[in-house]
Amino acid sequence: MLKSDRQHLILASSSPRRQELIRTLNIPFEIRVSDVDETTPTFWSPAQVVEQLALRKAEKVRETLQAGEQGIIIGADTIVVQDYRVLGKPKDDNDAIWMIGLLQGKTHQVYSGVACIDAASGETHVSHRITYVTMKHLTDQQIANYVASGEPRDKAGAYAIQGLGATIVESIEGCYFNVVGLPLSLLSDMLAKFGVEVL
Repeated sequence: MLKSDRQHLILASSSPRRQELIRTLNIPFEIRVSDVDETTPTFWSPAQVVEQLALRKAEKVRETLQAGEQGIIIGADTIVVQDYRVLGKPKDDNDAIWMIGLLQGKTHQVYSGVACIDAASGETHVSHRITYVTMKHLTDQQIANYVASGEPRDKAGAYAIQGLGATIVESIEGCYFNVVGLPLSLLSDMLAKFGVEVL
């Protein structure tokens, strides 16, 4: 049974990384995976892409809730942007090699959108964060070795900063957890709007 107030979170994501991060808030939560169409218009800005996809995921979960279920539904989406080009998850290993080749030796932006919806009232808040990530110069062999590790396969931009990918990142400016996929500082501010205090 869900709690009868807002102090219960519903994460609309199958990402183990997001689940691990939301667990640190010490607020009861459950997982409701949302299967949504993630195609977006090409003219949307990166901020629009992540905000609208995060909202789409949260709204989809709200549609599946039964009458009387309460809590704050959280949707999130993360993309990598290099030279105005949006990089999602690689289609295959060759695509991953191409993505990392594009990113290596440069600074790119990571956008994460977060959408929070009160399951009972429908009150909605949507926002995003941007982090700047500088990747090391890499040889073709280093890129191939990293892709062969399998880590890039389900990651936006084909790398995971919390894993082996940390070894190919030179520096970041902004929220680290934003790069992992869920900006906790932003999320705590958004939850406060619903009266859910983390601290």
